[in-house]
Amino acid sequence: MMKQPLPSQSFQLLSRVKNRLIAALITGFPSLSGRFLKAFEPVENTDVPWTPVQKPLGTCRVALVTTAGVHMEGQPPFNMSDPAGDPTFRAIDGDVPSYALTITHDYYGHSDADKDVNIVFPIDRMREFVSEGVIGSLARTYYGFMGHILGHNVEELVRRYAPDVAKLLLADGVDVVLLTPA
Repeated sequence: MMKQPLPSQSFQLLSRVKNRLIAALITGFPSLSGRFLKAFEPVENTDVPWTPVQKPLGTCRVALVTTAGVHMEGQPPFNMSDPAGDPTFRAIDGDVPSYALTITHDYYGHSDADKDVNIVFPIDRMREFVSEGVIGSLARTYYGFMGHILGHNVEELVRRYAPDVAKLLLADGVDVVLLTPA
């Protein structure tokens, strides 16, 4: 006997299908993206403490942070059933091989990134930069977020999770963060 989904599960599934369809349409027809994106107001923060790099890049410790929904296989996926997005983050072990990473994100077409995660999370390229002496070292831990955060979850991201990650990066001695969106 086949188990029938609960109404809330059916709604969540329908919502995910809708989000993936929108992402596919925008990816396939970029001219549609302008009209779609006008519905979303960007969140501006004029208090961002941008700091110039104070030492040669070849001596800097670099971390990757992404909003592409990247996380390690086996970690909980980002919550795609919340229409306001998932403001939480996933800690990514700095030694993880790129093939052990996956993407949970319904709001952009990531079929190419599923084949090579370096498209949105250039972990292998950063390792090459270390071996070539372009950068000094890599952080012990990277961080994955899911972009497309709306409404009340923006406040949660800005006030809770982003500062948590900033503290972790400082504790790891990170000098430079490469932020990769999707």
